[in-house]
Amino acid sequence: MHQPSRVFRLGFVMTGMAVIGLSVSCARLPYTTKVVHEDARVVVTLQQELDRPAFSHPAQLSRAELTSILEGFSFRPEQRMPLRWFAEENPPKPVFRQDELEALTGRLSDGLQAAGPGERVHFELRAPGMNPSARRDVVGGWIAVREPYFYLTLEYVHVQVPTHKSDPYDYNYPTPPPPPAGYLLYFEPGRFWGPDRQGVSALEYREFLKAPKSALSPERR
Repeated sequence: MHQPSRVFRLGFVMTGMAVIGLSVSCARLPYTTKVVHEDARVVVTLQQELDRPAFSHPAQLSRAELTSILEGFSFRPEQRMPLRWFAEENPPKPVFRQDELEALTGRLSDGLQAAGPGERVHFELRAPGMNPSARRDVVGGWIAVREPYFYLTLEYVHVQVPTHKSDPYDYNYPTPPPPPAGYLLYFEPGRFWGPDRQGVSALEYREFLKAPKSALSPERR
């Protein structure tokens, strides 16, 4: 008569531990604290970052400085072997087009000025997707400054993201976006791009910004 109750209690405890573990895991994810700007083209928000040391925020970077920084980044989609061999034969592609930089950099400048030490600046560039009524084309990620470094992380580069309620299993909720993709980032000139003190790839942005134009590569002059 007592054995079922012990099994029940054990199951209840294990279920409770699983729920607690899931809650703790979810609580560690960044969450939005403020919407800096939102329109049909650009969304910039602040996200609380829980797993990194404090950033050097608020940070002052002008629209022109951010344009100069971001136009130096290029990328390749992260691939596993043997596909990586073929991918490396193609040159990296610029992360941002010029029209995207014109739409984005002023909003990012506002975001860096509004951010606190524990917040990163998240962005989405939106455009009509291949099926404009159901999907949008998204370039997304986040930036942050921790002196003397500038950080850029990409989540989507022209990824088709659902925009309406089309989940066949539950019509009350929209189809969730795809998980962030993996990208390999590069920066030109490469001498300003490398690991920070924790081994994370970052840009020594102040050194880059004060470098004479004649010292930069021809395409950056």
